[in-house]
Parts: sequence; C-alpha cells; structure tokens
Amino acid sequence: MIRLPAFRPAGVLAASALALFTPGIATASAPCEALAARFGDLLVDVVCFESPDLTTNGASTTPLNNSLAGLPPFAFTPVTDRSVISPVLADKTLIAGPVPGVQLEARIAADPAGQARILLRLPKAWNGRLVVAGASGTRSEFNGDWAWSDYVVQKGYAYASQNKGVYNFRFSSAADPLACRLNPASSLYVNFYDDGPGQPFTRWAEYMVDAARLARRGLKVNYGKEPRFTYAVGTSNGGYQVRRAVETAPDLFDGGVDWEGTFVQEAAPNLLTDLPPAVLNWPDYVASGFDPGSTAAKNIVAAGYPRDIVHGAASLWANHWASFWELTLCQWQKRLDPAYDTYGAGTGTYNYVARLSASDVGGQMAAFATTGRIRRPLITVAGTMDALLPIDHHARAYARAVAAQRHGDDGERGRDHDRDEGPAYRLYEVQNGNHIETYRATFPELELVQPHAQRAFDLLVEHVERKASLPPDQCIPRGGAIAASPGQPGHCARQFAP
Repeated sequence: MIRLPAFRPAGVLAASALALFTPGIATASAPCEALAARFGDLLVDVVCFESPDLTTNGASTTPLNNSLAGLPPFAFTPVTDRSVISPVLADKTLIAGPVPGVQLEARIAADPAGQARILLRLPKAWNGRLVVAGASGTRSEFNGDWAWSDYVVQKGYAYASQNKGVYNFRFSSAADPLACRLNPASSLYVNFYDDGPGQPFTRWAEYMVDAARLARRGLKVNYGKEPRFTYAVGTSNGGYQVRRAVETAPDLFDGGVDWEGTFVQEAAPNLLTDLPPAVLNWPDYVASGFDPGSTAAKNIVAAGYPRDIVHGAASLWANHWASFWELTLCQWQKRLDPAYDTYGAGTGTYNYVARLSASDVGGQMAAFATTGRIRRPLITVAGTMDALLPIDHHARAYARAVAAQRHGDDGERGRDHDRDEGPAYRLYEVQNGNHIETYRATFPELELVQPHAQRAFDLLVEHVERKASLPPDQCIPRGGAIAASPGQPGHCARQFAP
C-alpha cells in the first residue's frame, strides 16, 4: 500500500506544485482554494473548478484526448475511455438536467512512477455518500464518466475515480522488447505503460484504496464531514478493483458492484490460460468459413468462450480477435512472464502451465489474485456472451471463490463466516450480455449490461442502508430485469437466447 504523507496545515500551499483553474478565470474559486490547502503537497498538477454541470453534458467535465502536456498520443484518452465499454451514445445514461458542483483532477504526488491520477466530482446538492470507481483496461480516471459518474452524480453522490496508477499506451516498434502488436495481422506496435518498470499489477488494488482515502478527506473539506457510506463500482479490470476493495478495505467501503470483473488466480482458469487457444484457433476458424461445427470453433468454445455470432462478414469473435484477444494476452504476458519470447515462441502457443516451472509467472499472478473473501456486500453483474472474460472463468469463477471461502474447500464452514452469516454476495447474469456494450450496434441480439449494473447499485444501497433483501442469484432473461422472484434462479441455462 502506498503511504500517503500527512496533510499540510490549512493555508500552507506550495504554489509551484499546484495549478488551479476555473474556466475563463485566472484565480481559483474558494472551494478549490480550500481543497488545495487541505491536500497540500499530496496532489500535483491540479486542475480544479466550479462547474455548472458535473455530468458529461458539461463542456469541461471530460477533458479532450491527449490533453496532458508532455505525454505522447494515446497515453491519456478520456473521451475515448468513457465510451470503451459503455453503450452507444443513444443508449448511454439519461441525463435529466445539470448538476452543479466542484471538479478536481490531479496527479497523486506519492506515486514513484509519476502516473497515478485521481478525479473528484463534488455535487453542490450532496446526499452524504461517496462512490469510488475503478478503471477498465489501462484506461484513465474518466473511464466511468458515462457508465457510473453520470448515473450517481445526478442522485447527489460525490464521485471519485482513479487510473490504477498508470497511463494507457504509446506507439512503439517491433524492436521494443515490451511492445505488443495491435492485432495478429497488424504492423503497428504499442508499449503499455502497465508493462514498464515499477508498474506491477498489485498497484491496481492500492490505488482504489488510496482514491477512497483522498476522496474522503476532500469531502470533509468541501462539505464539513466525511461520507456516511462509501461504495465501490467498476467494470472489467475496474471490477477487479471493486472485488479487492471489499476484500481488503472494509473500513473504507460499505459495499460494491463489480460489472464483469477480471478474475485472477494462480491456478487455471485465468487470462493466460484462456486467451492462447482463442488466438491459436482463430485462423483455422476463418478458413472454415466461420463454421460453428469446425474443430477450431469447438476448441475456442472449449476454452470457455461463448458461441460466435455471425452476420455476413461481421463476427463477434472477429471483433475480439481484432481488438482484444492477442493484445490483452501480450500485455499480461509481458508484465507477468517477461522472459517469454512473445512472437518468436508464439502468442497462441503460450502454455501457462508449462511456464509455471520455467518462470515466476505463477507467483506474479498470485501476488494480485482475488481471494473471494469478501468483507462487505458485493454484487457481480456479467453477460453470458462475454467473449473477452468468459462468464464461467470469471464471474462464475469468482462466485465459486466466494462460496469456497465461506464453506471451505471441503464443504465445511469457512474461517470467517458461512453463507448465511457473511456479507451478501450476488451474481446476476445478463443473458446475451457482452463485455463491450457498443458491439450491440452490430449484433442486435446482444443485451446491454449497463442498465442492470446501475440497477444493482441501487439495490446494493437499499441493502446496505435499509437492510433490504437482495434479490437472489439469477439469470436476467433477454429483455428482462433483476427480479425479486426470478424465473431462472442461479445460472442461465443457455448463454445465448436467439
């Protein structure tokens, strides 16, 4: 855990360390001056302003891509980041009206890598609560602007987000030992900051906790008191951050919603066991004419992936092959098993089990593994057609880890609590839901996960604050909603409903 230095006394401020702005005004507003004085030298490169609208309808809410001075293109891409997983524009969170308040963006000074960033949005009409958001992939602190921030700030929640302590990527070349090609057919290579020195994936959990601590202190200054309740939300790798938050920091978080979080464990299955078969079998699947009965298709499904959806030349698997499968595999392998010859030995032929004895990849994976030992209520929402993080190897795998902690692997009661006595855990499966919401524009059979994740958040709040019962684990049928008495309790019997 990164240890944050003590705050300076109010009024003591290193002007050279802070750059405070309001749109069109050279001097900082009173709320921003108070926040800067309280944070002191904990934050640098601060941009703080009073905003007439903290939703994404506000002109200054989400900065432009590549707007941080001194960084190469694609290192900082807020506008792109907010739309990476969220629905197409027509389906994004509805905004009823402006939400005035204060926005603060800054870099966390204690980060030795100099990349950790935090975002605070403090609505004027505060409801006394805080939401802390994780970031998917290697995205910025603005990743949740459509999915989470727009939803919660309209309800009066203060909102905090962070970037897992890392920028996105920069373009490189095949000569760079840490470079990954954009897809197997590409001649373009990128270097992920996440694979650089001093960037172990263990930092992901640390910065979720640090963001909560910083945000709570900022709220104390802005509102005169700390939040009554604090909730964690996040998608994909941000969902992983939520899981670790409720596993490790019950003093800071009262509950969480993880939307298709990444499951991490040393043993199979994990990303480094799932992705190689998909990459390896893709060319033969294409050669088969996208035949679902081909050996290649069967091998991809056997690796955990849902069936493909094909519309003419468009294929759900093709989208993932082009944008995610090999690129994600490369990024994780470069970080966790850097001695492996990525393109010489092969990406699709990477053998995680064999590499356990040839490298420290198992220890690297174990260092940031999720445990399932939740200490606050948690809801997982995931789509059955997730073709990046297959549901049985990620959402259901985490549910099994929670059950194992509660009962013990031999079926006896776990060390801390049993199923009825511990914090509530629920898994809501969205039939036909996919990892990338925007793919619904091409494949209308897919269901949006975001509305169910947002509904799960409201249910979590009711459970935490009013002791309302959470609906049971369930399959949310195509076109359906989370139900108190579901027609399909437990898992979806079918991953895909035509």
